[in-house]
Amino acid sequence: MARKPSHGARRGMAVRVKTAKQRTPSSAAWLARQLNDPYVAEAKRLGYRSRAAFKLIELDERFHLLKRGARIVDLGAAPGGWTQIAAQRVGAEAGRGKEGRGKLVAADILPMEPVPGALVLQQDFLDEKAPGEIIAALGGAADLVLSDMAAPATGHAATDHLRIVALAEAAYEFAKEVLAPGGAFVAKVFQGGAEGDLLASLKRDFTTVRHAKPPASRTESAEVYVIAQGFRGPNRAQKQG
Repeated sequence: MARKPSHGARRGMAVRVKTAKQRTPSSAAWLARQLNDPYVAEAKRLGYRSRAAFKLIELDERFHLLKRGARIVDLGAAPGGWTQIAAQRVGAEAGRGKEGRGKLVAADILPMEPVPGALVLQQDFLDEKAPGEIIAALGGAADLVLSDMAAPATGHAATDHLRIVALAEAAYEFAKEVLAPGGAFVAKVFQGGAEGDLLASLKRDFTTVRHAKPPASRTESAEVYVIAQGFRGPNRAQKQG
């Protein structure tokens, strides 16, 4: 299990941005936050591609999402922080033929460096062919679909909220096509109330739907995650069968 940054690290002396005068206020504030963020430092130490890796670790420890041998889809996967954790925990990194080896497909429209054990696809998951291709790559229906996607921030809270909810809704439309019965879906949303239609669909299609804000999420961030478990609906593979 990866060691989480201690709270003591937050109480250390803050690192000052030496080039602050050469930067815009927003750029200087972002850099200062990165330099003083213990999750950023710990991610670098452990070789994780982003501090977001700790969010998935914390969600998994609470909801037991990443089961050994499971088939996983990671949408909008770049730069690969979630993919790294998922591959480790489901056993996708294990050699071929070993017991409990999971399968993982990481999809993104952006290029992404390979992750041991994962099949990385530079693909738009909204393409109508994507669900069938990803089911084929997994060798069957998925046990879990992950989405940590967020549209570039505009600085306007209401607009940003609507854009990220739209992404989560699109991710779920995809997930319905590939999930196995009993499967789970995890997506980032922003607090703000516009996700009502998405939640109604999830409550209809899953046995449990919960919200969580993992400790690794920055306090000032409006992001939360919706965790839906116990998928009831048929997927594309079953419909075609």
